[in-house]
Amino acid sequence: MNIRYRSTRSSGETVSSSYAILKGLADDGGLYVPTAFPKLDKTIVELAQMSYQQVAYEVMKLFLTDYTADELRYCIDHAYDDKFDVESIAALVKTGREYFLELYHGKTIAFKDHALSILPYLLTTAAKKNDVRNQIVILTATSGDTGKAALAGFADVPGTKIIVFYPKDGVSPVQEKQMVTQKGSNTFVVGIRGNFDDAQTGVKKMFGDRALGRELDENGFQFSSANSINIGRLVPQVVYYVYAYAMLVKNGEISSGDPINITVPTGNFGNILAAYYAKQIGMPFARLICASNKNNVLTDFFDTGRYDRNRKFYVTSSPSMDILVSSNLERLIYQIDGCDAVKTAEFMDSLSKTGIYAINDTMKRELECFYARFATEEETLAAIRDLYESTGYVIDTHTAVGASVYKKYAEDTGDRTPTLIASTASPFKFARSVMTAIKGDVTGYSETELIDMLSEVSGMEEPPAVLELKDAPVRHKTVCDIDEMEATVKSWLKIR
Repeated sequence: MNIRYRSTRSSGETVSSSYAILKGLADDGGLYVPTAFPKLDKTIVELAQMSYQQVAYEVMKLFLTDYTADELRYCIDHAYDDKFDVESIAALVKTGREYFLELYHGKTIAFKDHALSILPYLLTTAAKKNDVRNQIVILTATSGDTGKAALAGFADVPGTKIIVFYPKDGVSPVQEKQMVTQKGSNTFVVGIRGNFDDAQTGVKKMFGDRALGRELDENGFQFSSANSINIGRLVPQVVYYVYAYAMLVKNGEISSGDPINITVPTGNFGNILAAYYAKQIGMPFARLICASNKNNVLTDFFDTGRYDRNRKFYVTSSPSMDILVSSNLERLIYQIDGCDAVKTAEFMDSLSKTGIYAINDTMKRELECFYARFATEEETLAAIRDLYESTGYVIDTHTAVGASVYKKYAEDTGDRTPTLIASTASPFKFARSVMTAIKGDVTGYSETELIDMLSEVSGMEEPPAVLELKDAPVRHKTVCDIDEMEATVKSWLKIR
């Protein structure tokens, strides 16, 4: 089955997967989506006997049909290697009827490593396949984890440059230090005076600026994206949900075909959308539990069918979810409205101009597989503390949002279906918040002391990603206002 891609905002021409990955964002501002969903052509029993790399091939070959088998295997083998500290690439931990899917065993100890380890290979392969001679400039906004994972993936990759914008006062100390100490002659990190939505809006504006695009081209550059708006980010995330289910079968926890629920802490909606895509290709996923923090715009949307970003923005202990404009929701809106690009464009135009759009009752019925709630700061810390006290297992703040919301789901519904909770980051990334949950007031301790303390109470070794930060020099010190983002990019690229 040859899978083509089209923009969520245009019913016009379709493009290949490699072209969609290369572009990142469509010219009309829409996101690329498959024209049809393929179906898995291997049984779960067969998948259960495969390694992560083999499962990745079986999933990705369905979506990325213009990549040859050799090209795809090359990308996969170079992405999922000893950069991950467990042979299985992702790990499963059982704590009851729920299973934590540890997605933080990569180089930057966050789930973004699963997609951003392979994206540079997919992208450089796509450039060759499409006869691109320009240098690819990866332009990315981050709420904390995407930035470092993208920087690590693209550092010193020939033919590329990468620019990351992050909210200067909206990420954890470890997240910030991971970015500003990044090596690589082709890397550039910029803190903005604003929040993630401001950074994301600024990046999207540059992608949509055709005059800027021509100016870049004249200077031998073209933009692409490492954000989850890029379909090359989303497809690799489908893999770990398929792999996790197969491992549950292999380990005798469930039988092939048994339903499971998936709980995902999410802000930009990409990670849970990957679970939805896995469901579309044949995985027996029952409920998709969307867990938000205090920035609960998604909870309200699933409850009411009305998306409204006109609300107070909160900086929380789960900063990667501090988002009010969930970009990947556009892909779901397109899908549940019968792939109506005109209507999707109208929704997004309304969101841009008024901050609000509302779906109809027919579309709302298409969302019945979703359940959405949010966790307060107090509930997030309580989830960390309760799990640690009852099992000794330690989770980070984002995963704790998922655990807290799953508890609400179980209480609300009485559903006892086995549930997978996406564990999206190492607790060492958020040591202060995690140790506050476990020990109480830790005001007088430094970040280094808290990391050492966390290692002691959890029994886990400090990951290399944290150890290497202790003496790492700061290499990126640029800070700009929101309206200076384009000028900052052009200055670094030496475009006058």
